[in-house]
Amino acid sequence: MSRKPNILLITTDQQRFDTIAALGNSRIFTPHLDWLCAEGIAFTRAYSDCPVCMPARATIMTGKHGYSQNYVRNGPHAMPLAESATLPGLLTAAGYQTRAQGKMHFHPSRAHYGFEHMELNTDYYRAYPEATRNGLGLNEIVPGRASTELKDTAPHWVVDRSIDFLETRDDTRPFFLWSSFEEPHPPYTPHSSVADLYRNLTPEAPVRGDWDPPAGMKALTWSLSDPDVMGEEALLEMKRSYYALITQVDYALGRLFARMREMNLLEDTWIIFTSDHGELLGDHGLGSKLIHLEGSAHIPMIIRPPATAWPVPEEWGTQCDQLVSLADVLPTCLARAGVPIPEDVDGVDLVALSRSENAEERVHIGDCMHRHFCVLRGHQKLVTCAEGGHHYLFDLEKDPYEQHPLASGEEELLSILVQHLEAQGSPLVQNGQFQPLPESSDKQSSSRYPGFRV
Repeated sequence: MSRKPNILLITTDQQRFDTIAALGNSRIFTPHLDWLCAEGIAFTRAYSDCPVCMPARATIMTGKHGYSQNYVRNGPHAMPLAESATLPGLLTAAGYQTRAQGKMHFHPSRAHYGFEHMELNTDYYRAYPEATRNGLGLNEIVPGRASTELKDTAPHWVVDRSIDFLETRDDTRPFFLWSSFEEPHPPYTPHSSVADLYRNLTPEAPVRGDWDPPAGMKALTWSLSDPDVMGEEALLEMKRSYYALITQVDYALGRLFARMREMNLLEDTWIIFTSDHGELLGDHGLGSKLIHLEGSAHIPMIIRPPATAWPVPEEWGTQCDQLVSLADVLPTCLARAGVPIPEDVDGVDLVALSRSENAEERVHIGDCMHRHFCVLRGHQKLVTCAEGGHHYLFDLEKDPYEQHPLASGEEELLSILVQHLEAQGSPLVQNGQFQPLPESSDKQSSSRYPGFRV
């Protein structure tokens, strides 16, 4: 290629790992994500180290884990982006035209943090106020339907505006476009025409195991969503609507990819697809995110190269089972652009990792709210809830949905967690031992906020 390649980063919000047909889910329609898998590489063991919106997005922007920046919770407090080199800032300085389109979830919300231009999901709601008139709040997981025409839904708006950018950009410069979808984050309100596709399909029932999550794990479910009081049929209907939102995004992406093909942009554009975190969807009686169970923290990650980027076409349609995370997005993009990667980032170039035959074993550590942790090495995964000091060890190779905690063997991964917490200066470690927090209160004393919309 005669100049630096373009980069298209696509993210969804709250899309769990097992929601792509090409990667094993035969009950969902995702033809364009399947196309990315067929022409690229799918990283089947990708994780969000802090599975909640704002910290996950800060990690994408900086290449640093949430715990590395002491940014492990949502809230109207300062983001670390003002003190760090950011992905769009580095690319802008390298001559890229940079555009943010859709949900960024920064604080302050309209801080550009290196982007030349931004259009946010709040701009969509200003243009289409009827989109909020479905009666559901931003955290409610019960099924609903869109209150606009299909062409006026948020996924179509993100694609419309992304196409507008591609058609009107300065084509003397390469571009970095982050097209960010708010779906399938609640409310689960797909358009009726898409929801109808699932009318006669039965998704998988929520996962149940032979253990009961402690109150500290249930706290976010109690405060945001109600899967624990929904019947099995209601849970399946909820999951149909969740799947339909993913399909609605996928079909909108079909329009974006088609326009890129017409403009010959697929020949010199790297496409990266991922999500900020997952959604528990009633697994183990839980909803929402934040904790480090698979439904919440395990995410999709796909990279589709330009047609001439792979050494041989046979590398298309492959999978990589290395442990990867959102911190790897920044160095992957910078490497494609030929921009030096800052020394203080936590991530690595995923393309180089996928081609390495002697890659070192990676250890993934998750930390959310300094209360929920995980250590994942190989297929052994330790999930820890600080409230009450509960530790659960799983073998993901034999037990991919964490239904059967192992009775012993947690000492080595717990030692890794203790060392990590000591390095962070955490009060949860005293004299080299994990010190639990007091057990959470019961559901009756929890306040619930469904995320009212106006």
